[in-house]
Amino acid sequence: MIEIQGITKTFGANRVLDDVSFVAANGAVTGFLGPNGAGKSTTMRVLLGLITPDHGTALIDGVPYMRQASPMSSVGAVLDAKCAPRNRSAYAYLCALAYTNNIARGRVDEVMDLTGLASVKKTKAGKFSLGMSQRLAIAAALLGDPKNLVLDEPVNGLDAEGVKWVRDLCRNCAAQGRAVLLSSHLMNEVALTADNLVIIGEGRILRTGTVADFVREHSRHLLSVVTPDAGKMHAMLAASPTVRITEKPVDSGYPADARAFEIEGADFAAVARGFAAHQIIAYQFVRQQVSLEQAYMELTHGHARYVAAQAAQQPQNGGAR
Repeated sequence: MIEIQGITKTFGANRVLDDVSFVAANGAVTGFLGPNGAGKSTTMRVLLGLITPDHGTALIDGVPYMRQASPMSSVGAVLDAKCAPRNRSAYAYLCALAYTNNIARGRVDEVMDLTGLASVKKTKAGKFSLGMSQRLAIAAALLGDPKNLVLDEPVNGLDAEGVKWVRDLCRNCAAQGRAVLLSSHLMNEVALTADNLVIIGEGRILRTGTVADFVREHSRHLLSVVTPDAGKMHAMLAASPTVRITEKPVDSGYPADARAFEIEGADFAAVARGFAAHQIIAYQFVRQQVSLEQAYMELTHGHARYVAAQAAQQPQNGGAR
């Protein structure tokens, strides 16, 4: 289990972490999210003893990282994909780690097979692509068969197969009872991988909880309807002042009489029963739910340190440049 308790860290006049506290529990993948500059990497470096906090404690299974008797069996971490010396082969790099941490050399072959590096074991790390470097960094993190995993943007540079492999790795580790702390900018991957969320902005924790609860909290009662009976639908909902109906363009493939609407603020089951009672035809009738990315953007927009200005409209018809 990973515990961050009241961590505060200031660099000069800049407070980058402000009383940060959360838990990454055993048997779960915890997604650690936040805009660039929010404090994610600093928090992970504090956890691993690379940065000393001004206040607070960071514990791994109840013990600070610097006091772990066997660090690589306690926690495996990926903070930088390009961590291996450029002039060493992948195999030599992992063997050196194994030797200095009292890990059997046979484990090197195991993690190379696990990460798909066996065929390039003699290749120097400097010749690896970013995706292959990510696999090597993950192999190093897994070398000690750790009880906890800390992964900072582990899918950068990976292809679709590699991204799925990292997702499965995280889920399998959690299923074995390990704690997995995962930082990523790919919201769809976090939604598919994480059980719990920790969202940080401007050095402060904005929200913790399960992925499902967070998405549900930010969801609205929103229905998507395509129907030829728009008049009957409006009449049915006219007595509900909290309901708002917005007409939308109709996608191709529907009959010529179809019209599309979003219905906000209405109960799904009640509207479905009303359609049946009033014999309203529905070509489409679905409940919409916000994605994790939409909910995350809604929460963190005001806490982003680097926000791009809206792009200026481009001149048309060969106008001045």
